[in-house]
Formats: sequence, C-alpha cells, structure tokens
Amino acid sequence: MTTQPLLQVRNLRAYIGTPRGTVRAVDGVSLDLDEGRALGVVGESGSGKSVMAKAVMGLMPPRSARSGEVIFRGRDLLALGKKEQREVWGKQIAMVFQDPGRSLNPVVRVERQLTEGMRKHLGIGSSEARGRALDLLKEVGVPDPERRLRNYPHEMSGGMRQRVMIAIALACEPDLLIADEPTTALDVTIQRQILDLLRRVQRERGMSMMLISHDLAVVAGRTDRVSVMYAGRLAEVGSTREVFEAPRHRYTHALLGATPTIDHTRHAPLQLIDGSLPDPTAPPGGCRFAPRCAHRLDECDTAGPDLESVGADHLVACLNPVALAAPALSGGR
Repeated sequence: MTTQPLLQVRNLRAYIGTPRGTVRAVDGVSLDLDEGRALGVVGESGSGKSVMAKAVMGLMPPRSARSGEVIFRGRDLLALGKKEQREVWGKQIAMVFQDPGRSLNPVVRVERQLTEGMRKHLGIGSSEARGRALDLLKEVGVPDPERRLRNYPHEMSGGMRQRVMIAIALACEPDLLIADEPTTALDVTIQRQILDLLRRVQRERGMSMMLISHDLAVVAGRTDRVSVMYAGRLAEVGSTREVFEAPRHRYTHALLGATPTIDHTRHAPLQLIDGSLPDPTAPPGGCRFAPRCAHRLDECDTAGPDLESVGADHLVACLNPVALAAPALSGGR
C-alpha cells in the first residue's frame, strides 16, 4: 500500500511585482516530502529557494501572487482562509528563518517568545509552558536555560539566538520543520553544531524537515533527498546520495565541480560557472541554464525541458544530461 507524502507541492508559482516588472521567483515547482524524511533544497542565491518556502508558508510579500497546490495532510494550504492557516502555522508546520536577529522580537524576553505559541496552540497554562520552554532550551543545547529565559535576544550570541529560534519552532511539536538557510552569518564551528542539532532533533522526533541552503555540503549528510533549483525551476531531484555521486543535470554537475572538497588538489583552481542567473523578470524561453552551459544543444535555447526519469526515483530537466560513467570491468587474472 502506497502512503501519501506529508507534503505535496504541485506546479507552484510565486510571482512578485516590482517597478522593473514581474519577478517569476518560483515558476512551476513540484516536489514531495514524505513523513519523517529530510529534503534538501539547494541552488545559488536568487534561485527561488526561500521564496518557494515562503510561498508554502503563506508568507509572501505585498504585490505578490501564488498559484498551484500545496497539499499538506490532504488539505490544499493555498485554499485555506486566514483563520484556518493560523491553525496550521506553528502547530503543524514551523519555520526557522535565516536571521534570528531580525526574527526574534528585540524588546520581548525569550520566555514570552517561547511560551506564547504553546499557550495558544496547546492550550496550556503559563507554569506548564515555562517548564516546557526550559526543556526545549536544554534539548537544543542552551546552557543555563533558567537565566536565558529572562534574557532579551540582544543579550545572546548569534548561535544562541539561532538555538532559541529552533526551540520556538519546535515548541508546538510540528510535523514539518522548514529551515531556511539556518546558519547564515554564523561561524563555521557554530554552523556545524546548528546543522547537526537540526538533523538530530528531526530524527529523534520523527518529523519531516525541509533544509534550504546554497551550500551543497550542508545538505550532503543531513538529508534523504535533494531538489536542485535554478532560476525558479527544479533542475534535478533524487536521493541525496545518488544526486551527489552521479549528478545528471549540467547545473548540478557544475555546482559540485565548483565546491571544494577535502581531497581537492592543492593550489588547483576550482571550476567556475561562467555567467550569472538570468533576469527573473525576463527569463530565457528554453532551458534557463542554457546561456551558461558549455554543453547546450541548439534546442536548449527554445525548449524548456520538464523533469524526466533517468533512474529509480531520479528526475532531471535536461536535454543533454551528464552521461553515467561506464561500469568497471570485473575479472582478469
């Protein structure tokens, strides 16, 4: 028996009006996220990752429009009214934003910011909510949680504020956690701690997670599946292991080639991806990566390829995908 994915995004479009024209930030994205699994969404800055997450959450800016379907537990979130949406956000779907310094209220103590969602959605009293807040701070690795509850956000480091943001997101025990570039502006050591914390909590609680990043290394060991975005569209989708070990889209292959690895030859230059993202108000008519692709075909300039299967649960939107390496011959003396 086939179980329905927890989250199904179908042909999602998110357009934003600007003085220069309409930005087609997300232009026909479809993806699934199963119960208890982690999905990585990667791509260059400006590829539409964060806007896609905000479109799912209903957090679009003014002068914007979204269409398609966002089906969560069988309900289309785009069709819900404001009151029904408020029953979903925080309680069933929560989000960790890029910058905790701007996401936390600077004039409200941590305790109130942690407990108000629990009191509203879980219907518990202030004493029980405070006890749960202390437990949450301990769970996310905040030392001396009693004192931290009395702090204002500015009295804490960036890494500590991000841990508080994660605790707030977990407060109502959501089924889905969306982490949008959760390590922005943190130093490398703290980045790893935060990312490992998210993966540990996701596994221990059995919840689903969407981890959004421009850094392929962030999602490599912390997700089960990965979706590669480019200029508002999906370029490649598959298991994280398969996409990283055998990338088929020319963009994914180029991204991996431009990423430093521990076995990179000393002083050897990294591969570069020539050019830049296309103008989102006037994207190319064909493959959006074609102007930067060294392997494009003539038809790539006019045909915008759809995702097609290139293996078991591996989809690629490319007319000239990377060929698989020939298997090594066994045998011999």
